[in-house]
Amino acid sequence: MRSRTLGLAVASGTALLAAGLLPAHASAAASPKSAQEGTVSAADLLAKVTSCSQISNGKYRTDEETSATVPVCGKNGAVFWKADMDIDCDGQRTTNCNEDRDPWYQDDTAFHQSDGKPLKAETLPYVVVPSTSSIWNYSNAGIKGGGVVAVIYNNKVEYAVVGDTGPTQIIGEASYATAKALGIDPDPATGGAESGVTYILFKNSKVSPIESHSAAVSLGDQLAKQFIAGN
Repeated sequence: MRSRTLGLAVASGTALLAAGLLPAHASAAASPKSAQEGTVSAADLLAKVTSCSQISNGKYRTDEETSATVPVCGKNGAVFWKADMDIDCDGQRTTNCNEDRDPWYQDDTAFHQSDGKPLKAETLPYVVVPSTSSIWNYSNAGIKGGGVVAVIYNNKVEYAVVGDTGPTQIIGEASYATAKALGIDPDPATGGAESGVTYILFKNSKVSPIESHSAAVSLGDQLAKQFIAGN
């Protein structure tokens, strides 16, 4: 639940499974190792999001100092946006996600593990959605905590969950683990990507438990195939 006031100015550079539930597989204990997850290619997913049917009432900034240029777009069974990637390191304290490494660190996330504890940004791929505002209400669009997200960057696909909420006017943020899996510098203070990141959030989906990355990949692959077929 970041209220970041600085962005990448200091940087160097999913009618789809209405319930969308999967049983608990295994809780992901380590960062994902695969650069390409599932069987659907980045190119096939990107081919379905070349045009935008805007569903947000306005547009978002990618950082505090930028102008509002990013709309939330609607598709059959999903919403998407194309933005940058700021690094969220909130939640449980770990080696790389703590007050010393992250100037904006907070020890909680909007959504919690099945045991009630905050998520672990360093090991769990998750995406941050803007907090509800007059611009857009994510829950009204069928997006919920634990929902599946396909994150695409540099021809790679990483499946993540909706894990945290952010500022009401800024979009484009994901966990340390998401960035690392996509080959993006995950440093919370200086890392991230300035552009070129596509986020496809599958409506009415939910990974259970939210902390199981393997469950997110399994469900994400199913939803991505349905997304391709339905758009």
